Amino acid sequence: MILGRTGLSVTRSGFGALPVQRIPLEDAAELLREAFEKGINYFDTARAYTDSEEKIGKALSDVRDSIVISTKSHATTPQELREHVETSLATMKTDYVDILQFHNPKKVFLPGGEDGMYDALAELKEEGKVRFIGYTNHSLDRAMEAVRSGYYDTVQFPLNHLSAQRDVELVEECSKRNVGFIAMKGMSGGLITDARLSFAFLRQFDNVVPIWGMQKKSELEQFLELEAAPPSLEELQDLIDEDRKALSGDFCRSCGYCLPCPAGIDIPQAARMSLLLGRMPWQPFMSDEWRDKMEKIEDCIHCDHCKNHCPYGLDTPELLRKNLVFYREFYREKAGKKLP
Repeated sequence: MILGRTGLSVTRSGFGALPVQRIPLEDAAELLREAFEKGINYFDTARAYTDSEEKIGKALSDVRDSIVISTKSHATTPQELREHVETSLATMKTDYVDILQFHNPKKVFLPGGEDGMYDALAELKEEGKVRFIGYTNHSLDRAMEAVRSGYYDTVQFPLNHLSAQRDVELVEECSKRNVGFIAMKGMSGGLITDARLSFAFLRQFDNVVPIWGMQKKSELEQFLELEAAPPSLEELQDLIDEDRKALSGDFCRSCGYCLPCPAGIDIPQAARMSLLLGRMPWQPFMSDEWRDKMEKIEDCIHCDHCKNHCPYGLDTPELLRKNLVFYREFYREKAGKKLP
């Protein structure tokens, strides 16, 4: 498929390289290489994904001209943005990044802005270090603003069969404006267990490329099998409806509309802790700092500010409670300590 106005030809399934942080360098390189050799040509990563870029560089630098790479920068200043891009290029052993995306910022950067962020990325594009400019976010409003601004070539946003109709409207807006839509959280960070359902749902959109997060050969094989024989959305609709009914209330998109929390709880992170522990390197979350953040859930005053401001209708206090219970058990198992 052609990714919007970028003109980039990408496979209908991309490789999301966030989970490869969790596996050794050699294993990750082998998995990435096998994905390429079996037909996947699009790989998405980020400067914030610890050694993910390094693993892509090791596995794929010799076939650079045959693949499409998108990465992200969480920089907050133009100087930091340039440093991130230079580091990404060196780490992935390449002279250019196909798509450089702003990584979930709290605003939409625009040309001429006082922050200088968009102009700095445009300068990197002029230098040939970046080919196209993208935007990633968990806020539907910000993602829509980026698309409608006309200044972004791609947008990356959570999308799967648990998504609301409002999210699908973003897909339609991208199609109308020829902006490439990169779908993250296709498996909702591990919440979804039947890949066929999300695969069939996303395949109905001819302008959407999902980046499936993979860290095991069995996961790669599963998506390759789905590519070889795409499942029918119509035949799976009943199962999709069942999944939506059972799981939609547990999918936190980390949009931040629930903030500020009067009790000081880091809701966007705490409400998806079980997903983070399943996909990210878990060791940092066992620190005293993170333990204290999760235990802060006990300070909830049940004001329902978060629940009333959630654009997706989540029962946020209940979701926080579930994640605290999960975290305590995980902490006990991994850290060998008992929590309240």
